[in-house]
Amino acid sequence: MIWQQHKRSAVAAAIVAACVFLLPGAGRAETLAVPAAGDGLRQAIAASQPGDTLKLAAGVHKGPIRIDHALTIEAEAGAVLDGQGRGRTIEVIVPNVVVRGLTIRNSGIDDPMDAAVFLEDGATGAIVEDSRIENSLVGVYVHGAAHAIVRNNRIVGRTDLRSNELGNGVYVWNAPGAQVIGNYITGGRDGIFTNASRNNVFRGNRIENVRFAVHYMYTNDSEVSGNVSRNNHDGYVIMYSSRLVVHSNLSEDDGDHGLLLNYANDAEIEGNVVRRSDQCVFIYNANKNLFADNWFEDCAVGIHFTAGSERNRMTGNAFVHNRSQVVYVGTRSLDWSADGRGNYWSDNPAFDLNGDGIADTAYRPNDIFDKVVWTYPTAKLLINSPAVQVIRWAQAEFPALHPGGVIDSAPLMAPTPPTLEAKP
Repeated sequence: MIWQQHKRSAVAAAIVAACVFLLPGAGRAETLAVPAAGDGLRQAIAASQPGDTLKLAAGVHKGPIRIDHALTIEAEAGAVLDGQGRGRTIEVIVPNVVVRGLTIRNSGIDDPMDAAVFLEDGATGAIVEDSRIENSLVGVYVHGAAHAIVRNNRIVGRTDLRSNELGNGVYVWNAPGAQVIGNYITGGRDGIFTNASRNNVFRGNRIENVRFAVHYMYTNDSEVSGNVSRNNHDGYVIMYSSRLVVHSNLSEDDGDHGLLLNYANDAEIEGNVVRRSDQCVFIYNANKNLFADNWFEDCAVGIHFTAGSERNRMTGNAFVHNRSQVVYVGTRSLDWSADGRGNYWSDNPAFDLNGDGIADTAYRPNDIFDKVVWTYPTAKLLINSPAVQVIRWAQAEFPALHPGGVIDSAPLMAPTPPTLEAKP
């Protein structure tokens, strides 16, 4: 009896296997060569089966194309897919499509969603990698494609349009789990822009000569790590987003801000380096964030901190050779130390008699006259006058004269440079 049951099970399994094999396309995934001639690529897509790989020969292939079943599209050296200035050069509407190793150029520019690669919400798990994208409005538009991956591409955006007409290098909209990793992006509007999304990872990208390198809007529970921003208008702009991890990023020579937080809450901002911006950090109405072990150097302002931002923790940061270490206009007293560990201030002439690495006296980055100068810039003419020197002497002798503001009760005697994942 047992032997007969096993025999019946084996026969049933064989029948199921045979049926699966006979399904259209089952077990017949192939690699198909696609010559660069006429509409060969469109015809190859129409004739292919799910799971096939299309290998594009060197030369120019005509786009736009639409992928409506799972394919891998790869390229030989010298293969170019040209969108001819019309719409979306590659539009993907199904899961598990891979685009690899192509040069993709000349999308349309008439619709804000025109892109070199457009991943519709049905394109779950799509991969765009090792490709060169140029002369397109948006490089890769991840429009709802959950868990999509944009990896190791070189994206050169347009510079021949007005600023408000430019597209982004990578645009992520409502694509949970999408990742943007290891890309080089230059030109266009923003390097990576995300809106209304969650659980995204932007890691190891290098972004130059755009408006904002990384721009967050309404995106939560995500990671920005190991990126390099250089020569952009702003580096990392975090707006209306919560619970982000921003660590080990580099911002150098970004014009206005290296790091900007606007209505950003509960973020962990650790181990980042900002150098040579007008303001290393600007914080506006951002609450309950942790700033730990960052390095802010050679900026006109180390941190511009506005009233309305509460319960932020500052510890282990290094403020090095900034013209003004802190700009804070407010009457509340803020202690920028946590658990007995404050920050390093390069202009703090402190002593450490017991050798514990903590200065013996608290540090105040600003005084009354600083606030007068911020409010009335022409007052700088009086900065070396005897009257100002008397005011500063009185504040040093009688701390109660300070009207509130930032104080570091446990300033560090030496900085600890962060170990960057980002490669300069």
